[in-house]
Amino acid sequence: MTSRSPILAIRDLSVAFRTGKQDVTVVRNVSIDVMPGQTVAVVGESGSGKSTTAAAINRLLPDGGRVTGGQVLFEGRDLAGVSEREMTAIRGPGIALVPQDPMSNLNPLMRIGDQVGEALEVHGVASGRAARERVTELLDMVGIPDPARRINQYPHEFSGGMRQRVLIAMGLACRPKLLIADEPTSALDVTVQRRILDRLAELTADMGTAVFLITHDLALAAERADVVAVMYQGEIVETGPAAELLTAPAHDYTRRLLRAVPSLSSARLTDPPQATDPSVRQADPPRDAGPSQDASPPPVLRAEPTRDTEPTRETRDAEPTRQTRDAGQTPPAGAAREADDLVVIEDLRKVFPIRGSTAEVTAVDAVSFGIPRGRTVSIVGESGSGKSTTANLLLGLDDVTSGRIRFDGADVTSLGRRELFAFRRRVQPVFQNPYASLDPRYTVAKSIAEPLRVHRVGTAATRRKAVAELLDQVSLPASTAERLPHELSGGQRQRVAIARALALSPELVVLDEAVSALDVLVQAQILELLAALQRELGLSYLFISHDLAVVRMISHSVHVMRHGRIVESGTASEIFDRPSHDYTRELLAAIPGTAQRA
Repeated sequence: MTSRSPILAIRDLSVAFRTGKQDVTVVRNVSIDVMPGQTVAVVGESGSGKSTTAAAINRLLPDGGRVTGGQVLFEGRDLAGVSEREMTAIRGPGIALVPQDPMSNLNPLMRIGDQVGEALEVHGVASGRAARERVTELLDMVGIPDPARRINQYPHEFSGGMRQRVLIAMGLACRPKLLIADEPTSALDVTVQRRILDRLAELTADMGTAVFLITHDLALAAERADVVAVMYQGEIVETGPAAELLTAPAHDYTRRLLRAVPSLSSARLTDPPQATDPSVRQADPPRDAGPSQDASPPPVLRAEPTRDTEPTRETRDAEPTRQTRDAGQTPPAGAAREADDLVVIEDLRKVFPIRGSTAEVTAVDAVSFGIPRGRTVSIVGESGSGKSTTANLLLGLDDVTSGRIRFDGADVTSLGRRELFAFRRRVQPVFQNPYASLDPRYTVAKSIAEPLRVHRVGTAATRRKAVAELLDQVSLPASTAERLPHELSGGQRQRVAIARALALSPELVVLDEAVSALDVLVQAQILELLAALQRELGLSYLFISHDLAVVRMISHSVHVMRHGRIVESGTASEIFDRPSHDYTRELLAAIPGTAQRA
């Protein structure tokens, strides 16, 4: 094999899945070459065949999938003709995989260090003390803090972004010749993303490692790939050098993708802050759902006015003010809040004990902010900065160590069981991973109706009517109702999760990385949907994301978190146009494509 021979050559590859009594072709006549040391990115919307192509390379197609035509040649060898034992030997040092979903690709019963070390031992790279030292180096390389201690922890003790970094460490463990990276940084904040991708670039330069990158992030593809292939409905519709293809696309579909990419110059989806009519939101059963079947309906949260919540002329008329805080500075607990704040968080603190140790980790430290009615408040920051922990504390999924969370004037941290049940009717979450947040055994209709049934809202007939209206509201066809989650695309599943969150007519929706794993076309549709629902229903959002361009589009105000503290707060325009904290500027500078635009 000459130096110019591709390390991976895909020739007229076709893949089909058995559905009932017929085969459905999902990848059709795909041909791609990857040269040693080259990065080739495959981009396209959810369901276009990107991940299926990647799975076919490594012979890891799910049940029902099979290659129906073409070849996959690795170092000139047709992988279809090798035994499973030979294929096992190729995986790791030959072809390594970084999968997308860390929740389903890490064993919840094994320590992180053992899982990363397993790859080293299976392929004879290292064992014993040497393997442990190598695992520590790998975790440090991918940005896991205090790796010598964290190797003894379990996946549930890591944030989503940190779990994704563990998968990347596993993929790099055996220094592979070809790395298949399926959305490897979709769960990572921009600073860690840049660090990981810089490391991948170093491997490519130093060892000749080739990267087959699957991504929905066109800015990332433009910045990191040598060649970009665009997939649409199972076919490659356009291929070319990254700079050329993304600056002068020839295919209509590529142009559509580029128009949908969010950037710091994208149009804002939120209107300037205006007074919200308090009559817009009611606590009545949703969409003519009928009377509650509960003999005694759950109590509606109310609180007597206090000095902290009683509005004054000054607070009623005040606009949100810009705040910049040093890492060690605590904002005053009695800071003025707007009179129409639905949520007021003051001096919130959460400390987690470390398993097997007397030490503790402070995940949230002296955090204070408000969420006005009908507005979107966003939290940005690195993985592990405390964003999701703050959301879990607000949702009541974690206990507060100290501080106060007030919802509509009532202290959430001191609610009894009955009051907490009523609170959860008014506050609903949409989590990052629609694969994990929907019960695989429930139809779409059953998943959406579940909150109505749990809260005894309506009859079976009115709940069916509510499901139909909710599906229409999130732009899903009525036929979706009887389908199971595995029969839907990722974007469709996330729409179902949003519909379920809206079923009880909540006043606050907590969106934790709710669009980070979606391709740009579906992401744009979901963001426009969220903005439209906010205008129509007066919803308030707590929007948590590491995608700063998306945050700018959807937010009224933004809080930047680092090491559990808010270091800067302001309107979206202030944060993105005139950042005053060094860390905020660091986040903005790490956005893919920023270097080229500067």
